[in-house]
Amino acid sequence: MRFTLKDYQADAVGDTLRELTSARDFYRSASRRVSSVALTATTGAGKTVMAAAVIESLFWGSDDFDVVPDEGAVVLWFSDDPALNQQTRHRLEQASDRLRNKLVTVEHPFRYPKLLPGRVYFLNTSKLSRNSLLVRGHDDSNTLDGMQSHPDTVPFTFWDTLRSTIEDDDLTLYMVLDEAHRGMGKRPSDTPTIVKRLINGHADVPPIPIVWGISATVQRFEEAMSEAEVHSNRVHLATVQVDPVRIQESGLLKDDIVLDFPAETGDFSTVLLRRGVRKVKAISEAWAAYASRQGEDPIRPLMVLQVPNKPSPTEVAGAIDVIRDEWPELEADAIAHVFGEHTAQAFGPYSVSYVSPERVQDASHVRVLLAKDAISTGWDCPRAEVMVSFRPAKDETHITQLLGRMIRTPLARRIEGDDLLNSVECILPRFDRTTASRVLERIMGNDLTSGGDTGQRVLVDPQLMVPNPAVQDEVWELFQKLPAETLPRKHANPIKRVTNLAHALAADRLLADAGKLAHERLHGVLDGLSAQYARDLAKAVDDVLTVAGGTVRGQARHGLRQDSSWQEVADDRAIQDAYRTGARTITPDVARTYLEHLAAEADDEDAYRDANVRVAALATLPQTRPALDAEADRIAQEWLGRYRVAIKDLPESRQSLYAEITAMSTDPQLISMALPKNHQEETKRVVDDVEQLLESRSLHLLSDEEGMFPVGKLNPDEIEVLDTEMGRSGALAWYRNPIGGRDSMSIAYQDRHGEWRTLRPDFLFFSDSDEGVRASIVDPHGHWLPDATWKLHGMARFAALYGDQFHRIEAISRINGKLRVLDFQLAEVREQVLAESDASFAYDRASVEY
Repeated sequence: MRFTLKDYQADAVGDTLRELTSARDFYRSASRRVSSVALTATTGAGKTVMAAAVIESLFWGSDDFDVVPDEGAVVLWFSDDPALNQQTRHRLEQASDRLRNKLVTVEHPFRYPKLLPGRVYFLNTSKLSRNSLLVRGHDDSNTLDGMQSHPDTVPFTFWDTLRSTIEDDDLTLYMVLDEAHRGMGKRPSDTPTIVKRLINGHADVPPIPIVWGISATVQRFEEAMSEAEVHSNRVHLATVQVDPVRIQESGLLKDDIVLDFPAETGDFSTVLLRRGVRKVKAISEAWAAYASRQGEDPIRPLMVLQVPNKPSPTEVAGAIDVIRDEWPELEADAIAHVFGEHTAQAFGPYSVSYVSPERVQDASHVRVLLAKDAISTGWDCPRAEVMVSFRPAKDETHITQLLGRMIRTPLARRIEGDDLLNSVECILPRFDRTTASRVLERIMGNDLTSGGDTGQRVLVDPQLMVPNPAVQDEVWELFQKLPAETLPRKHANPIKRVTNLAHALAADRLLADAGKLAHERLHGVLDGLSAQYARDLAKAVDDVLTVAGGTVRGQARHGLRQDSSWQEVADDRAIQDAYRTGARTITPDVARTYLEHLAAEADDEDAYRDANVRVAALATLPQTRPALDAEADRIAQEWLGRYRVAIKDLPESRQSLYAEITAMSTDPQLISMALPKNHQEETKRVVDDVEQLLESRSLHLLSDEEGMFPVGKLNPDEIEVLDTEMGRSGALAWYRNPIGGRDSMSIAYQDRHGEWRTLRPDFLFFSDSDEGVRASIVDPHGHWLPDATWKLHGMARFAALYGDQFHRIEAISRINGKLRVLDFQLAEVREQVLAESDASFAYDRASVEY
């Protein structure tokens, strides 16, 4: 893979591979049952990248996911649209260098009687329609014998190729039903019929063995399967659903969607277009400043100008006039279009060239892009930071569809603490507050934001909050030292983690030969196991050097059966196979370097052979992998602690890499918080068409020019807690904890199903004390909420580990009209909370009045 998978992507890939393996075993069993598996994730989650990782693992196996290759795997990728297939193919090539020469678009004439293993074939609806040359002649029931119409002398149709592939016992056909990138428009009328024939089989073509659906929502996949009238004998094994909260927390998607529209009646298209140009220029300057600080190449943000389907050349020319007037330094070729007309378009005195959608992201000279609808169903452009839509108010569907293509972050990671660089702007000159609210509702209600509390915000006319000069330096210094926790991973690999850490430390010149040092310590573990379990190892060596088998002999006359066993000496090929199997257990890198360690003094071929045998034998001992994992974890913890301060001095991109490495564990890991640079916050609301300023408070870490921070969105209990805490003697500052990013206090907890989640307490308070500036975690959270119990357990566990670094750690809820508090700095309170499975009982037995 060219990309490093995000934690949620790795978990989804592992789960999908497990289900596809079950589906394959299911089909190859005596029952020959056909099945389906689904992968669902919201827009922008990187479903094609996940699919690339799954397909790579099917074809070549994977040590990370403990998967052996499926030598007969064939993937048939099916969608509605040939253009979408081309974009998907382009993305797979970008994601995986190994797949580049394995991707085939099915075209006429297709001269293969069977699909080849280790290939991905792209097919779309029109290729299987009745008049397609690929299938003409397949259904000749009304044609006289000898008059069948196989075109161009190809003696079989694509349906015949499918039948031969499915009937071959050495091949396994996986069909990807791509519903993820289908647009909101009407699909071809014959699609359900064609999908039905593919999945269920027809005439002499058997059903597809394994259907793998990829979709933005569970409902969309179920609708597609329902439309295809899938037979009841197809077993749906599982739907792998990616948690949208984890997608948002990964930093792959922008945190804020900002909407701007005129507050009064009239045509303000040019005014708001100028505003959009100023915004993209400001964001360009912000990216340039960030790149300069980090020593990286700057992002070149793009503005999308969305026009009606039949744009007026005069209107577009006028818009270009405005853009060039506001942005005079714009280069001549900086404006392009992605209209259906794939040629240069004339708008008054301007000739605007065409750029294909998949090239926009890399065509960095393009700074203004003219578009109509959603450009195309599978397109996205992370550097598109501002959209100005000349669409009328009735077209909110097209606006949200296009906006959905702009929500990926340019660097595939969050810029920590900087809301400005983590947002996308949508300017709607022809909307008013009422019609803009429909866009708001559509964004929050569709799979763009999953409609849930993922942490992604939609803001209307927000103000930028910057570091508050009234906050003491000691508060900021303490903020950076506060402990927080990562979200554990489901498929963590400690050896891979320490290997990645070693590469990073060596690349940053913090620890020379880090990889060699790590492997030497792991070799020491293997040497120790060899001595400690010498007898078990000797038996394992014998097992590697011998091949055991059995013989069954029957006598037909007397009906007798005799069973016997035999042993043969393993040859070099058998030993190599045992070594490869062992290498998957202890990872190929460790196996290779340990082999070199054992054979370092070898002067003949037999010694090298013995080393292969020993590695293979050691890998079979049940104690080996746990011992290696434990040592790898110790090395990682030791090095992350030793170089913690040095890592903080690295550019942010490198700090983010170390944060990801830290999180590669099945347990919560300690991390430090990043300083917030700015936040975008709404400061007004509309009540009965009257605009009102939100309440605000002073001494927040980030503030407006007057030192104030809006609190109008806090509930009454939160306001009461805030005012009480800031009214205490010694109160210095407070922080409304955001719901994402490393500038947010995060605590890991397990929900009722044992799944790890992230708790982000509402407030951090800073106060002066005899010991200096101290921080407190205070979280007003209703005890009646379904997650309350498990969050209390998480806070209790966190307080037991890190309580000495805080002044107070408290949870608050209103009980019988009064606020009551659980003080997690008290051991007896923690014990009571952890003993309860209901938050109400925990408050009854362990809380005091606030």
